[in-house]
Amino acid sequence: MGTPGGEIRQLFSDETFSPTMPELLEDTGLDFGFLADLTLKIISSDANCTSERVSEKIKLPMGITERLTHHLYKEKYIEIRERSGMQSQRYSILDRGWERAQRLVTVNGYVGPAPVNLADYSAAVRWMDKRTRTHPSAVMQAYSDLVLSDRELETLGLIVDSRRSLFLTGPPGSGKTTAAKALHAALQGEIWIPYALEVDGHIIRVFDLHLHRPVEQPGGRYDKRWVKVRRPLVIVGGELTLESMDLIYAGNLNFYEAPFQVKANGGVLIIDDFGRQRMEPHDLLNRWIIPLENHVDYLTLHTGKKIEVPFEQLLVFATNLNTKDLVDEAFLRRMGYRLAFTTPSANTYSLILKKYLASQQLEYKPEILSFLLNRYEGEKREMKSCEPRDLTERCLDICKYENLPREITIDIMERAWCNYFGIAT
Repeated sequence: MGTPGGEIRQLFSDETFSPTMPELLEDTGLDFGFLADLTLKIISSDANCTSERVSEKIKLPMGITERLTHHLYKEKYIEIRERSGMQSQRYSILDRGWERAQRLVTVNGYVGPAPVNLADYSAAVRWMDKRTRTHPSAVMQAYSDLVLSDRELETLGLIVDSRRSLFLTGPPGSGKTTAAKALHAALQGEIWIPYALEVDGHIIRVFDLHLHRPVEQPGGRYDKRWVKVRRPLVIVGGELTLESMDLIYAGNLNFYEAPFQVKANGGVLIIDDFGRQRMEPHDLLNRWIIPLENHVDYLTLHTGKKIEVPFEQLLVFATNLNTKDLVDEAFLRRMGYRLAFTTPSANTYSLILKKYLASQQLEYKPEILSFLLNRYEGEKREMKSCEPRDLTERCLDICKYENLPREITIDIMERAWCNYFGIAT
């Protein structure tokens, strides 16, 4: 293949920002025999298989699909049961084809869209990342419901636009997770991801309906092995392990599932509650050093072979633990930005309360704020940024349960306070 720039001009259209339709089988970047085997598995799994259905399932143009089915026909793996046009045929699988299909499934059970080869995927991820810019207005809109200083907003905007990583610290309830999620809202546009990747005949499934939200697909001709999605938001917390960061081999199906950081490419990856995972923080940090520095990650096939994949997402570490107990300076140098949230002042607390009441279409009453501030001071309780929202929601729970108007009174707020903090009345 040519230069990386040349590859991208062939893979994606600069005019439509969509993957270019492969005209020839060679344009897919995949081996003929590999595609023929995948076609045979698709036919063996479809009792009413036609040319159109094969093309639809393998996500390749009819011309390429016909070349593959013709090869299977010549090799006496399938027969043509019915012809209804030049490119419309109905197939059935022969005994010889059944035997081969069963052998193929025991080696690789993947049956689905034709994959994209790893080199093309890596080049495409980097091309899409370079095309992405963020306007300050998008950042302001994403954080319009939060109360942040101008400096904090500027830092968050720089993080979104540069796609550099963030180490976010602060006490519990200071809004770290909410602010991290809003980074995702500030990202503009959609991206293309492949249904699956191919590496040396191995399949790695990438598309995940739990994490990827497809948008309306464009009309016209494009490579349907790719699907257009909203930029992903992936959040992992205490369940994170070193094993979950590598390829997941489905032994009963004999193909791989991509780890979460690959599925997060082009989007936001949040490591929430960092330091509370079932492993030493330093072990986890050591695993991230190369991806953070070089924007590539190394995954291991079950054969022992290492493969290089792009690491191009906005990575956020959020923790309420003491930074000095978690990381060393060498790791922090590799982070793009650091941001520390603190407990809110009384003025900030009041602004948060006003904003949240407005978002819920509730009236702000100064006496409610005075009541809350007095309770905090009287109980020597530290204010948290999440509490105006939480206390308001407890008030609304009471209104709904007792069939009262959606109005917050001092009596309702006092009951909500006691319920929230577990205080006996």
